[in-house]
Amino acid sequence: MYSLIKHSARRFNSNVALTRPLAWTPVHNMYRSYASETPSTKPPTAVLLTNMGGPKNLDDVYQFLLNLFSDRDLMQLPFQSYASKFIATRRTPQIKEQYQAIGGGSPILSWTRKQGEAMEKLLDEISPETELTYQNLAPHKHYIAFRYVEPSTTTALEEMKKDKVERAIVFSQYPQYSCSTTGSSLNELHRGIKELGMENDIKWSIIDRWPTHPGFIDATAKKIEAKLAEYTPEERKDAVIMFSAHSLPMSVVNRGDPYPAEVASTVDHVMKKLKNAFPYRLCWQSQVGPSAWLGPQTSDALKGFAKAGKKNLVVVPIAFTSDHIETLFELDQEYAEEAKEVGLTGWKRVDALNDDATFTNAMAQIVKEHIDKNEIVAKQWSLRCPSCTFETCGQSREFFINNQKN
Repeated sequence: MYSLIKHSARRFNSNVALTRPLAWTPVHNMYRSYASETPSTKPPTAVLLTNMGGPKNLDDVYQFLLNLFSDRDLMQLPFQSYASKFIATRRTPQIKEQYQAIGGGSPILSWTRKQGEAMEKLLDEISPETELTYQNLAPHKHYIAFRYVEPSTTTALEEMKKDKVERAIVFSQYPQYSCSTTGSSLNELHRGIKELGMENDIKWSIIDRWPTHPGFIDATAKKIEAKLAEYTPEERKDAVIMFSAHSLPMSVVNRGDPYPAEVASTVDHVMKKLKNAFPYRLCWQSQVGPSAWLGPQTSDALKGFAKAGKKNLVVVPIAFTSDHIETLFELDQEYAEEAKEVGLTGWKRVDALNDDATFTNAMAQIVKEHIDKNEIVAKQWSLRCPSCTFETCGQSREFFINNQKN
């Protein structure tokens, strides 16, 4: 996400807050249905997959950037309705070049749809009813709600309304929780529900994070092992594993955002799965502007490893489950070129999980376990950051927690 903001917001003061975005303009009728098509005589149990999304083609880039820079859940800029247009206009040519370099658009919608289709088929097999209430939940049907591009949250809600959905599970596709990612999506969902008058239509529950789920850890470890196997035995002895996740401003971290700790927990579990057989570090990418950000930066780490005489570096995108601009361009092109320049001849990037069968099975298991627990929200989500002062953050929590009680 933050790679798209690089060098754009330096003239503005960026503080994260949670209020209504200023220029989100979804276009519903131009797009085909983004929900799966599951014929049934009863309303489906909805699984709403949330993520930031990405422009499907180059024509979508400007609107994507405008929505991104208008998101006051993510940042607050002076005169934001004007600033967002200015930044989006200035940034569009360069961002178009980046998307052109990865094939002309983001593949995240395609991967999310494939993940959702595989997940719902497995769910119909392994979770036809809840163990606690014996309520028939099949068929399951996935819907997609992207934060900055179609299919938007509003589009997904309209699809669910048309399908007469009565039970819905929000399933964040960010394994680790942050107020700037999952938090923003959940606040937008709450706004959309209110605007469409759907407050009493659907029984909601939320899967807001899953940083150490065994299926996720297993899928990630297998991808790392496959990449390590590309080295010769001699090269593998000297290999270093570098986990890379998108960074956060220290102002967000110091507010109490749990993201850094949860990413570190994911890394710890993955390395235990790998029997701690290799040295490793966790680094952070996509920093923006001159303010303090969580480090060390991935770019600086590359230089440091090269200076230490390392050659064989296995880079793991640990906070991204689908390929998009931050894996395909930032890691595969920008950082790969930097690695080459500093002499890291054994640079390898671990494949994203995408529609890997181990991962889609984990997705289904995560949902099934959530259903079996009959849980509304996790205890962690109900706890706000210690220094949070945003009213909408509290309002969305109150709505979803009380939704099940009504």
